[in-house]
Amino acid sequence: MTKMRGMEAVQAVAEPRRREILRLVWDTELSAGEIAERFDVTFGAVSQHLKVLRDAGLVTLRQEGRKRYYRANRTAMGPLADYLQAMWATRLDTLADLAEQAERAAQEKRPT
Repeated sequence: MTKMRGMEAVQAVAEPRRREILRLVWDTELSAGEIAERFDVTFGAVSQHLKVLRDAGLVTLRQEGRKRYYRANRTAMGPLADYLQAMWATRLDTLADLAEQAERAAQEKRPT
């Protein structure tokens, strides 16, 4: 990734919805419509986010008829890919810890 492209990529992933889009297409290819269904914003807004990600080289686009399919371009991300994966793993670990704490608290409140 060139330095200019690298800055563009970092700016692109600074926006939370774009990071979520990347997470969605990290291991699988999804159509623009499938991606848009998972957000509480208009299709047009999601389309704009996809364009930013595409322009930054963070996703690849495959067109089949009228459908557009997106997938994360992890190779082009370089070290940014490792950073994103680590960030998502940390969030999942935190979520698992919180779920376990909630379960323990619920068990302690149950009458025996």
